[in-house]
Amino acid sequence: MDATTAGHAPGKIPLLLLPGLLNDAELWRAQLADLSDIADCTVGDQTRGHTLRAVAEDVLAQAPPRFALAGFSLGGFVAQQILRIAPGRVRRLALVGSSMHADSPERAAQRRAQRASVRLPGRFHGFGDTLMRSYIDASRLGDHGLVQRVRAMTARLGAEVFLRQSALERVEGRDVLAGYRDPLLIVCGANDRITPPAVSEEMHALVPQSRLVVIPACGHLAPMEKPEAVSAALRGWLLAAD
Repeated sequence: MDATTAGHAPGKIPLLLLPGLLNDAELWRAQLADLSDIADCTVGDQTRGHTLRAVAEDVLAQAPPRFALAGFSLGGFVAQQILRIAPGRVRRLALVGSSMHADSPERAAQRRAQRASVRLPGRFHGFGDTLMRSYIDASRLGDHGLVQRVRAMTARLGAEVFLRQSALERVEGRDVLAGYRDPLLIVCGANDRITPPAVSEEMHALVPQSRLVVIPACGHLAPMEKPEAVSAALRGWLLAAD
């Protein structure tokens, strides 16, 4: 899948949006529309590459020369890798539902178990009920439209992308964030079970000039669950002074 771009309009802020595991541009659908008056958006393709560095280099090859960078979940780890490779290209950083920590042994074991189940015979249907309960807030599980959008997106990307992205080693990013001096926005859902708010609070404490937005009644998939709140936070971040 190629990068999704709105075309590079003069006077607009180049914004590179990075999705998470088994996400594509559909994750950012609301933000692409909501921010179109001020941002020239590109959604990075993270479906190739077998290491974080390879994925980051692939994304950079498709990206504008300099850009504001927003990474969701896995995309936040790719964003941190981009800061290692090409810090001069990043104008400001937003991390949404993400982390700076490498996987714990427990999380790594969970990923291995998920990959093993995907390899079992049968058609891959994307996020099933168990994963859905981890990814969206309990209050939204009855929202048929939202659930179907998530399922369609994850099924569209498929088993091979899931296996490849799940196997990427999440690299500790404390060193990158500790030295970060440009505008940093941190967003998380108050009920995020994948990257709990404590993780975002820790990143916020590490970078004193950062802004932390915790969205009530929201799980992990904040850009889809609470699109207006995420768009408003990103707008404020994009328009903030350097």
